[in-house]
Amino acid sequence: MMNIMTRNNLTVAIAVPLEAELVQAIRAANPAVTVLYESELLPPERFPADHGGDPSFQRTPEKEARYWEMLRNADILYGFPNESPAGLASIASSGKLQWIQAMTAGAGGTVKAANLSADDLARITVTSSAGIHALPLAEFAMMGALNGLKRTPELAADQDARNWPELRKPTRLASGSRVVITGLGEIGLETARLARALGMNVSGTKRKVEAIEGIDTVTDTAGLPGLLATADVLINTLPGTPNTEKMINAVVFNAMKPGTILVNVGRGTVVDEDALLEALNNGQLSYACLDVFAVEPLPDTSPLWQHPRVMVSPHTSALSATENRLIAERFIENLKRFQAQEPLLHTVDPVHFY
Repeated sequence: MMNIMTRNNLTVAIAVPLEAELVQAIRAANPAVTVLYESELLPPERFPADHGGDPSFQRTPEKEARYWEMLRNADILYGFPNESPAGLASIASSGKLQWIQAMTAGAGGTVKAANLSADDLARITVTSSAGIHALPLAEFAMMGALNGLKRTPELAADQDARNWPELRKPTRLASGSRVVITGLGEIGLETARLARALGMNVSGTKRKVEAIEGIDTVTDTAGLPGLLATADVLINTLPGTPNTEKMINAVVFNAMKPGTILVNVGRGTVVDEDALLEALNNGQLSYACLDVFAVEPLPDTSPLWQHPRVMVSPHTSALSATENRLIAERFIENLKRFQAQEPLLHTVDPVHFY
């Protein structure tokens, strides 16, 4: 355990692009902490919360050396170096580094890909931005569910063809429909809140099975097929881990009643995409709204691009203009906790990487 004196003489290096006012907010929150930030060493943002910045940006050799020197002088990093597993692997050897605040909710994937040693994993705490994106993801999930219930792909196709059908088809009501959410964490519970506001009945899965107010049934993954027998919508919010790899597979799709809607705002690796296409083609699924994919960017050859009952979103559902501010506020709170030697919010599990 580090002593209080050490934790009161901290240096933070901001490794990713960040607005000047948010850098100042971090400095102002605790003047005793040294905050290093050099905007000229970082790529410009192309859009709000573009943590990786413009990929065409290149540092001169002199600036590259300054960038890494700044990071190696820090006890704490705000963002992964170059927002990449390789950047994390490079900085992990710095014996001074104790904690990294990651920009993404799925930071565990980067930590795993960096292939750090057991000693580095034990020494460096990584915290994610989990929960920051809960509301935009939940709103996107509701959009996907409503698209399926209200047949918006068919309406768009008719509009494109200037077709006014002689026989009008009914839509389905959100109120009274049954929604199953895989992963009743912060994102899942925010999604459940919005679903209940529309009158939906919500059940879901959780690693630790326990009663949750407002959730009809909570089960583990083994109980998912049973929940889907009467469900109208399945919403995935789970991260990509070895335990969730292709968790939503042919067995799960076959357990659904025909016409079920799938929304994925978790990770693409959770869904077996071959089984997904089969379920779309045989009618088990009537519609899929997908923000994430097993391989990203989605390959040009993927049949999901052209499928008439699929919405492809380029992993953007979590983005909002407020993201940088919310992450900075989370970091400020965690910095106070770090100095007080209190548990940090949303630490990444160094074994399961979520």
